[in-house]
Amino acid sequence: MSQSDEPGFEELLAGAHRSACHLEMRDVYGVGDETADFEHWKRTGERDTDPTSAYWTPWVDLVSCTVARGVAMRRARIVSEPVTDYIGYEHAGATVNIHAGEDVRWLPRRLASDISLPGNDFWLFDRTAVLFNHFSGDGNWAEPKWEVRTEPAVVQLAASAFEAVWERGIPHEKYTI
Repeated sequence: MSQSDEPGFEELLAGAHRSACHLEMRDVYGVGDETADFEHWKRTGERDTDPTSAYWTPWVDLVSCTVARGVAMRRARIVSEPVTDYIGYEHAGATVNIHAGEDVRWLPRRLASDISLPGNDFWLFDRTAVLFNHFSGDGNWAEPKWEVRTEPAVVQLAASAFEAVWERGIPHEKYTI
């Protein structure tokens, strides 16, 4: 199956009935649509946290609609400490994720050593499908950008990893950098 034949993130999210869980494990991302905002934050320490801004509105609307139809959205991040600039930037913007309806937790990497983790960041939908995100070494999108897996063993690995990280994770409001 080619990537064009696979469902993408928005289609999988639209089909979710109970849960959408996101596990992020990188300390640096370099995706192009965040570049200007990240550079501004590094220069000024100011992060766009207006959920109605052009930057955030598409995500806030998507999450709000998803949560309104009963889907729990959780995001967990495994981070090295001290955190990188990029993780500081993510932390500064997480209030918007929470405003939209996501629950966010942070797990210091040193507390994840005994957790079996997949090799890539992922989204887990209803414990039936996993969308793995592919990034290059510098944190930009790699080709293919994602792959969808539905084999029970792969779904179970992702679900077990996410739940272990979530259980140990520190709620956003208690995690300081």
